Amino acid sequence: MISVENVSFAYGTGDFRLNVPRLSMQSGERLAIVGPSGSGKTTLLNLVAGILSPDSGRIVVAGKDVTALTDTERRQFRASHIGFVFQDFALLDYLPALQNILYPYRVTPALKLDQAVRERVEVLAEACGIRDKLDRHPNELSQGEQQRVAICRALVTQPKLILSDEATGNLDPESKGRILDLLFEQASEAGATLLAVTHDHELLPRFERVIDFADYREVADA
Repeated sequence: MISVENVSFAYGTGDFRLNVPRLSMQSGERLAIVGPSGSGKTTLLNLVAGILSPDSGRIVVAGKDVTALTDTERRQFRASHIGFVFQDFALLDYLPALQNILYPYRVTPALKLDQAVRERVEVLAEACGIRDKLDRHPNELSQGEQQRVAICRALVTQPKLILSDEATGNLDPESKGRILDLLFEQASEAGATLLAVTHDHELLPRFERVIDFADYREVADA
């Protein structure tokens, strides 16, 4: 599902540079990334999603070399194949929660908005505890509720790859477990791969593999 080979990336300013000689994931695998702030965890997710382009190297997702795509092609590929739970939620303030969840269908011609999709939104919203808040705008929701909207948006397209950047970071312990259950359940039903960045080490035993970005070495196997 994911193959990262000899990838190097640096931002225009600062001393940060990410170097990943090799990283691969099989379809259906669940992998967590841990490490200190600034070690490149979020940057890697953005590279895999095609939001950023590496300075060198190759990234293949679901058989597609995303490093060879144009900006437009990467956007279309991301919307059709990848569900991304962003750390900052990336919700649109002018849209209510329901329309934020359905946003991928508004901007991607390849995705068809039908009754089955609308029913899936209801199921996801119920599972996340926000079914009664779908008509509210982001500024009317708590941080935890915004997080749940972002999770529903990432899952509604039934993607083959789920990228999660601190998906449980703003939730209470009970909600963390429920949301992780939902991510795993949806990934299992769709046969999807789950790549998650987390600072919560209590969640790590639930993943099949854990990679520590402090020195980029694999630190645990289930």
